[in-house]
Amino acid sequence: MRVTEGGIELEVPGEQTEGVEESVFYNPRQELNRDLTIATLRAFREREPRAESYLDAMAASGVRGVRAAADDWDVTCCDVDEEAVALAEENLERNDCEATVEHRDVNALMHEEVFDVIDLDPYGTPMPFADAAVSNCRDLLCVTATDTAPLCGAHFNSGVRSYSAVPQNTDYHAEMGVRILLSALARSAARFDVGVEPILTHATSHYVRTYLELEHKPTAADAAIDELGHLYHCEDCLHREADPGLIADPLETCPNCGGTRILAAGPVWLGSIRDREFVADVRETVPDSFGTAEKARELCEVLEAELDQPTHYDQHKLCRNWGLPANAMDDFLADLREAGYEGSRAHYGGTTFKTDASVAEIREATADSLD
Repeated sequence: MRVTEGGIELEVPGEQTEGVEESVFYNPRQELNRDLTIATLRAFREREPRAESYLDAMAASGVRGVRAAADDWDVTCCDVDEEAVALAEENLERNDCEATVEHRDVNALMHEEVFDVIDLDPYGTPMPFADAAVSNCRDLLCVTATDTAPLCGAHFNSGVRSYSAVPQNTDYHAEMGVRILLSALARSAARFDVGVEPILTHATSHYVRTYLELEHKPTAADAAIDELGHLYHCEDCLHREADPGLIADPLETCPNCGGTRILAAGPVWLGSIRDREFVADVRETVPDSFGTAEKARELCEVLEAELDQPTHYDQHKLCRNWGLPANAMDDFLADLREAGYEGSRAHYGGTTFKTDASVAEIREATADSLD
């Protein structure tokens, strides 16, 4: 069947049926991901003018590669599936785009050739491709992870195996996934003396997407490792604490409620997950012609204002815990700020927010409005 996206026309297998979550060749639910990718590539080219070459590491239908080629990138599409390679070639030709198409194992390709930008968008975890990618990516590494259940701790053992970390299934499960992924990528890069800086990261629907600016220096790798640490979370009152460093020192009892049901997660990325100025540049780069333009801009706006705290709260869950009705989010955040705390919406959902206040301080600051 024919689909149009971002100004290009694609031929994709007509095998998507209602109820099918993923397609090997084309997933329409990833259009926001791909629109933001093109906007990010445009903003990054302004930031780093030398960046020219782009590797679509899992080409499938070739949609990412075709869109990048149409945007004047020097594109290489790679896929191990012969049918996918043929489809990518057809779609490049259909849109009068030039690119190199490789039918081979992308890990071998990434170990052999250097690319300015590498885009990993596999089915499931990206970690089998991470070492090869960071070893020969010069400037920007774009990564999608669709295995959100292992990332957030819902499939605990799988998460431990894939990411060499302990994920925990908390009420901020999407953010847990973001920070487990960033930690694993930072540790992979550090083995090659490469430092990573997340310049845009979001958790949307069934996937996590991050864009990492790379610096090939041992000191940069050390600085990235210094952003890692652990999270301790009370299952009873939802109190949580961040603990920098690779050596965990878990809480035995909760300092807020005295409970002993304490979860420890890590190592996780505790630093910022985006560069505010860059996200603003990306927002300005999103054209009206993109199918998800409004969503993409709204997401960027929330990310620009979002605090850097490594966990978020769900207002409705807190209120249920307290046996109180939730009020309007704007009023709730205004109460926090009036009490002297920082507060912002979080991009993980309409009732999620971030603050530097503890659970006890949140309750006290919002007591009058909620009671």
